[in-house]
Amino acid sequence: MSTPFLIPPIPAHEMTPTVKLLLAIIEQQQVTMKQLEERVNQLEAEVARLKKLPPKPKIRPSSVNKDDQDPPSTGSGKRKKKRPGSGKRKKRLKIHRSVIIQPDGIPSGSRFLGYQDYLVQDLIIQPVNTRYRLARYQTLEGQHLIGQLPTHLQGTHFGPTLQSYILYQYHHQRVTQPLLLQQLREWHVDLSSGQLNRLITEQNDQYHEEKQSLLSAGLAYASYLHVDDTGARHGGKNGYCTHIGNEQFAYFESTKSKSRVNFLQVLAGMNKDYVINSAAIDYMKEQGLPAGPLQRLTSGSTPSAQAEAIHFKDDKAWSSYLKGISLKNTRHLRIATEGALIGSLIQHGFAKDLVIMSDDAGQFNVFRHTLCWCHAERVFQRILPLNELNAKAREWVISQLWSLYQDLKAYKLHPTKKTKKAICVRFDKICEEKTQFQTLNQALKRLAKNKSELLLVLDEPGIPLTNNLSERDIREYVIKRKISGSTRSELGRKCRDTFASLKRTCKKQGVSFWDYLTDRTTIAGTIPPLADLISGHAVLEG
Repeated sequence: MSTPFLIPPIPAHEMTPTVKLLLAIIEQQQVTMKQLEERVNQLEAEVARLKKLPPKPKIRPSSVNKDDQDPPSTGSGKRKKKRPGSGKRKKRLKIHRSVIIQPDGIPSGSRFLGYQDYLVQDLIIQPVNTRYRLARYQTLEGQHLIGQLPTHLQGTHFGPTLQSYILYQYHHQRVTQPLLLQQLREWHVDLSSGQLNRLITEQNDQYHEEKQSLLSAGLAYASYLHVDDTGARHGGKNGYCTHIGNEQFAYFESTKSKSRVNFLQVLAGMNKDYVINSAAIDYMKEQGLPAGPLQRLTSGSTPSAQAEAIHFKDDKAWSSYLKGISLKNTRHLRIATEGALIGSLIQHGFAKDLVIMSDDAGQFNVFRHTLCWCHAERVFQRILPLNELNAKAREWVISQLWSLYQDLKAYKLHPTKKTKKAICVRFDKICEEKTQFQTLNQALKRLAKNKSELLLVLDEPGIPLTNNLSERDIREYVIKRKISGSTRSELGRKCRDTFASLKRTCKKQGVSFWDYLTDRTTIAGTIPPLADLISGHAVLEG
């Protein structure tokens, strides 16, 4: 990336209105140039990908002579710190078989001293084809009887271990279908590409149902939610995947839109109705819906908390109602639809005080909304200083924000009214700072407008400060998308969302995804429904 043009410091007595205007124009041009440069880099990378050119090498910065490096061991008892996760693990291996090896040429009279154990780990990979011979009988009355296959084998010619392995490799290990088919054929599994595709996408109703139960269970027992979205092309067209979750569960849903209406529909899950009640009316008023359309929506009467709500069972009924009352303005239609969806959520038990954490994307700004501090700080990181004075001002603001962030982390552990007041005062002081860097001043003004959402943690110390959890969860989806590309069938898109949700939820609940898949394919029932683990109605044994 090119080095930004630096302007020498300008004395205060020379900062005339014309000079300030010129500086503001230069700042805006610097921002535009940076955006265009990033766009050019993206297009160059896309062209290189289409031409199948080698990517640019990623050169990591040198770690030589860094001040924060630990010195080598000097023999004084101090050792260099190990990398996190590099410590030895205690091995707890289950012994499947024991083989006794006797030494050669044991002299007579030798005394047996026991055994010296030597452990070897291995896998057995081989096809196992079973022929079930179903006995047939005919009774004296002429009735035919035939033996019945085990429940988990009915309707399929592939055993549970093979089914689990295919789902595990494709959804968990991100192996593409061609590579997976090649591997299975090399292991002498007689399988066609069509059969493999059907095993991955079809007959997964039990998984889809369990995925839907995750959302209802998560919403019922959550005090806050992390939300985010990412691109998810489908059928050759752009689409989006919305993530909803917290430390207990993860839920993915791919749709064509990323609007607030879409987000509320994803939150609703299986509930497809629309409701006009007091919560819907309150939202419509907050969004500035004029009195005329509001009166037509409620048929001349505003529902109160005690009044009976107006229900619409699905999209068709809601659209028909809007058409019948001649509501045609695009903005009015959007506000009315958002309000009716919020009314439906509240009607079905959605908690009004549930906190939603996002990266400041507008579609997520509903109910009690809080913002991610990391995303708030990134705004200042993207600002290009024009001179050393501007750079120092920007670095001062960033350092103050991270200092305040550390204080908020301490406040979460020991919240007090005195600390709360002090943090609010510090936040206001940072936002009111005036510099000669106009772009920085505008960013501080935007930060001040988000005060209530950034400092909601002062009223709710239990909520998180960053949206990192959602970004980690959705990264799994992004990696899968980069490997396998877009989905083509509705069933394929549904399966990708379902198994991404189940996989991440299993990890959060401490459940092996392989054990989960084998439990479901064999209908063993040893692993409780994930929704019960989320709600605490079941405990995972072992």
